Order: sequence, then C-alpha cells, then structure tokens
Amino acid sequence: MSTQPTVEAAVECQFDGLVGPSHNFAGLAQGNLAAQGNAGSVSNPRAAALHGFAKMRAVAEAGIPQGWLPPPLRPDLDFLRGLGFAGSTAQVLSKAAAQAPDMLRVAWSASAMWVANAATVSPAADTADGAVHFSPANLLSHAHRAIEAPSRMRHLQAIFAGPNFRVHPPLAAVPELADEGAANHTRLGSAEQGLHLFVYGRHGQRFRARQTLNASRAVARRHGLAEERCVYLEQSALAIDAGVFHNDVIAVGHRDLHLSHALAYSDAQAAKEAVFAAAASAGLAPPRWIVAPEQSFGLEQAVQSYLFNSQLLDGPDGQIWLLGSDTIAEAPGVLAWLEGLVSEGFLSHFRLFDLRQSMRNGGGPACLRLRVPLTAQQRAAVLPGAWCHPAQLDRLEAWVRQHYRDRLALDDLRDPALVEEVLQAQQALGDILGWPALADAL
Repeated sequence: MSTQPTVEAAVECQFDGLVGPSHNFAGLAQGNLAAQGNAGSVSNPRAAALHGFAKMRAVAEAGIPQGWLPPPLRPDLDFLRGLGFAGSTAQVLSKAAAQAPDMLRVAWSASAMWVANAATVSPAADTADGAVHFSPANLLSHAHRAIEAPSRMRHLQAIFAGPNFRVHPPLAAVPELADEGAANHTRLGSAEQGLHLFVYGRHGQRFRARQTLNASRAVARRHGLAEERCVYLEQSALAIDAGVFHNDVIAVGHRDLHLSHALAYSDAQAAKEAVFAAAASAGLAPPRWIVAPEQSFGLEQAVQSYLFNSQLLDGPDGQIWLLGSDTIAEAPGVLAWLEGLVSEGFLSHFRLFDLRQSMRNGGGPACLRLRVPLTAQQRAAVLPGAWCHPAQLDRLEAWVRQHYRDRLALDDLRDPALVEEVLQAQQALGDILGWPALADAL
C-alpha cells in the first residue's frame, strides 16, 4: 500500500517595513485623505519607527514569525539627477528645492515603509513549480511610489534567495498594468490550498483607481496559480472616492475569515457569490464572509478608523485575533461592531496599538506588513538578519535612537547634512541585516 508524502504546511509570516529616517508628511498620495490632510506637518521619524517595533514585538511574542524589510536609501539622487539637476549633492538639493519642490519631496519619500505594496506573494502550495513567488509592484500610480520598485526587487532578491523562491521583475510600467501589490490581494483557505482574491478598480468621480484587472491577471499567471482558484473582484467607486485607495483599507481576510464593509465591492452580492462558487469548485469550505452593514458605520468611519486595515493573526488556541490601530477606539460604531465579532466567536480578541505617525500618512497596521507564507525549510532559507528575534529588535531600536531625528519638516529636505545622516544610517543597517551592500541597492 503506497502512501502520499507528507507536505509541510506553511505558516503565514509577517514582514514589516522599517520606517525610514526620512519619514515626512509631504502629502504626495492622491486619494489618501490622511496624507493629504496632514501635508506640510512636522513628522517624528524616530517615534514612527519605534511605534512599528512595538507592533512587531507584540506579533513575535505571540509566537508568529516576524521579519522586517529595509527601506530604500533616500533621497534618490539618481532620480533627481535624471531630471537635469546637476552638481554636488548640496547643489542638486538646492536646485530641486527652487525649481521642482514636488520632485524633491518625491525623491525623499519614505513610503516604502508600507510594504503591503511591496509585492504580491504566492505560497509554494499554490504555485505550479512549488516555489514561493514574489512580484514586486510597479506602483506607477504615483511617482514617489514608482521609484521604489527597482530597489524593492533587489531587497527581495537578497532576503529571499535560492531555489525556494522566485522574485519576478515588476510588471511593465504602463497604465494598463498598474499594480499596487498585496494591498489588493487576499488569500483565503488552508495552508495546503488557497483561493486568491484579486481586487481591481475603475476610477471614481474624485479619485482614480490604482489597481488594474490586467495587472492582477498577469501576476496570477506568472505565479502559476490555477485559474479556477483566482477570483477577480471590482472595487466600489464609492469606496475609492471615500479614500479607499487600496482594498486593504476596506476589507481583510485570513484563513477562512473575510471581513469587509458593505460598500467595499461594486456588487457586494455578486462578489460573495463568485468567491463561494470558486471555493466550492476548489473543494474548499465556504469562507466566513462577514460584512459590516452601513447601519453600523459608514465609509467615512471605516476609513478614519482603519478597522479593515488591521492584521488578522493566528492565536495559540487556533483562533484568529485582530491587531488594529487605536483609532478604532475613537469610532463608537466601529468599536461596537468589532466587539460583536469577539462576542460571536469570529475573533478570539483584539489589541490596539498607537501607530499615529504612520496613520497620519494613511498607513495602518496592515499597510506596514507583507504576508509571506513559508514552511520551516523556506524560513531557514531567508536571510537570517531579516528575522525579528528579541536581540535583533533591540539592535534595531538602538539603531533608530542613534540615527533618527525626532523632528523633520519639509524644509529639512534641502539640507545636505540630512543626506549624510541617512547614508550613515543605511550603512549601519546593512550590517544589522547581514547584507553590507544594502546602501548600494538604493
């Protein structure tokens, strides 16, 4: 009697983006109401990074594999020189500040901290070749995000190297293939087999959509995902106009649980039916599809609280718990609905964290992390320095306290001393990561 070989189950690992030392409030993201509303404010890069570490520690202490991804080097002087600003670093900054201040802010952007946009990830259990696939997002909807793509690809190639992994280049930077990464992708199912929800949009009346259907389909094909296990859902134009620039601001899923607002999708009933039909076809149990009705809270409260930008995580009891922003506590209707999820047994509990520096730029807990399902063998193949054990987190916190300013105004972006500070920080970070060439990979 023959037996089938045991397939090792993957565990969802959380890789958070490290907040960069140039964290600032430049208001560069159209459709991101928090970023636009706080444009020109003075930021605190040190506090932003330390808030992120507190969240990462909590996840690691809960027994969930927690990693981190480095920021690209800023400013992107090659970008500025390519725009015709020549001379020394000080001259380039001065000329850009005088002639194209918006491009200077683009070159300094620290938005790579939101690694939900870094890439779309497919676990080995779902791909045709049995490798973990990464497609770095081209992020072409905004210049300050698009310049991240080359460095992000190099970072992923260095951290996830070897035969266990496939890091693809970003899709071609053309409007028809606009891709914003995992912020518009959710995997539902078990460790052994999953259903992939890709969410795309069409322009609203106020704001444009960022993810195209062509891009989502291309990522699914290049990752070797079975067509029958991919569902493509259209984002609601009402949600886009309300400030839902990515689907992870209005919906979140993990394992068999999917939470969303009633206005998340253009046709809520059709979206649910498509997901349930695909699950049945794949032999998967129907998901727990929980929808917050408009009577509980509206789109404005959903966006302001960032409820759906929370992380759904595995608890030691096998149940799912939620890690969210403390802004949830400021929205009574949102908080009541969340408490109902706990009392009804959909969640075991929830924890709220202060992430105000990130939130003021429109990035909540889920924006700060990339989900990467990995088996034990695959985890062992990851660059060791990218894991967040207590000693590594201690080193990273000490590094932030040494190298980060606690006050950064937009006028500081013309200061050549800041360039040197950030370069020194990046070189030191390369040593912590165990990749000395980090500073050379932008």
